Amino acid sequence: MRFSELDGAAVGVWGAGREISSLARQLERRLPGARIAVIGVDAAPDDGVRALAASTGARIVSGADAAAAALAECDAVVRSPGVSIHRPELVALRAGGTPVTTATALWLAERSGRGVIGITGTKGKSTTAALTAHLARAAGVATDLAGNIGVPALDLLDAPPSELAVIELSSYQIADLATGTEVAVVTNLYREHLDWHGSEEAYRRDKLRLLELPGVRVAVVGAGAGGGGADADGADADGADASAVGDERAAAVARAAGVELARFGVAGGWSVAADGALAYAGETLVAADELPLRGAHNALNLCAALTALAAAGIALPPLPAALEGFRALPHRLEPIGERDDVLWVDDSISTTPESAVAALDSYAGRDVVLLAGGQDRGQDYGALGRALAARAVAVVGLPSTGPRVVEAARAAGVPADRALAAADLDEAVALARGLARPGGVVLLSPAAPSYDRFRDFIERGERFRAAAGL
Repeated sequence: MRFSELDGAAVGVWGAGREISSLARQLERRLPGARIAVIGVDAAPDDGVRALAASTGARIVSGADAAAAALAECDAVVRSPGVSIHRPELVALRAGGTPVTTATALWLAERSGRGVIGITGTKGKSTTAALTAHLARAAGVATDLAGNIGVPALDLLDAPPSELAVIELSSYQIADLATGTEVAVVTNLYREHLDWHGSEEAYRRDKLRLLELPGVRVAVVGAGAGGGGADADGADADGADASAVGDERAAAVARAAGVELARFGVAGGWSVAADGALAYAGETLVAADELPLRGAHNALNLCAALTALAAAGIALPPLPAALEGFRALPHRLEPIGERDDVLWVDDSISTTPESAVAALDSYAGRDVVLLAGGQDRGQDYGALGRALAARAVAVVGLPSTGPRVVEAARAAGVPADRALAAADLDEAVALARGLARPGGVVLLSPAAPSYDRFRDFIERGERFRAAAGL
């Protein structure tokens, strides 16, 4: 379904947020015959929902069953990405013939995916998207950055189509996407978002749909850098390389779809040298200390961005000059200040054990105190505990999963007085301050989502900064 097909339609929305707000603005501006007629919410409407209803004249319907019945009377339903397509109410809506889509999907169909690089992955998609757009602009290409980073995709309708659009896509948006992007990038694939997708297999399947959608010309996939554990069927397995398994599965999906495959992290293309430098075909082009971001995982994100630009037919700008001015995105290995010869780093975006291990690798050779723990999504902290012990890292556990992180660390050999549980973030910061050594790092990289205690990872990071007094 295209955005323009909503002209004259009674539109229902389920959920709220920036995408739905963008939809309301664009309907009013461009399709005055269309209207948002029903807003479905699962609980009592918040201020954002009430404001949306006031501006559109829509009826608010609370409760899943009531919302589903009311939305079925609309010509189309646009869901917020946070509303799972696997919910039985949405399954019933689609089965009853009511089109269900997202605002991002409406925009992508309007553009037919042409001149679009779509970027997804369990981790690194925001940084990779930002790097891709930055380098494209450095190459002189008019580029829009939208999706989960940048502006909502529908807001791109406010300007003439740019030569290139870089879109960050979550699995929530891909799960029912109908139009592919000309270049589709998967940064990596780990265990995540099982509550939304229902299972790890469903998460992987929904994520990799991006590579087989109509309109995809090139799939950009890694070559298995990173650590963790998942066997070919997606189950945790120590000793297996979860990133390699995910990359090979992504490559297999692309091949089965008949899509051209471009790999990064391989010797014949863009890769990361043993010393952390950026290389192409084995030749070092940018030394590690010239890269704008710390860590081999961020160097791989840069490899993905460069491979995507080449796949899109864009002449690459000179390096390292083209990287000048690029900075770490907020809450992604973001140094927030130094006090008493200790560096404090906010990596609140970290929601998996693998991302926390990558963050630790970024500070190899320095004494680190890790703050980890958050919402329980069944994370396995065994590998993280062993990484903490191998690197002699101290750890402070945050609610709710912090005690399990601490237990895993102690079981792996971290001394009990260097693996402590805290009641809240303020206490965790105080404990970390006591454990930190001169020249060291206090690193918030929780290896778990934030929703048990915070609105989102942004609030968690801001609270960390405030507690640290930075």
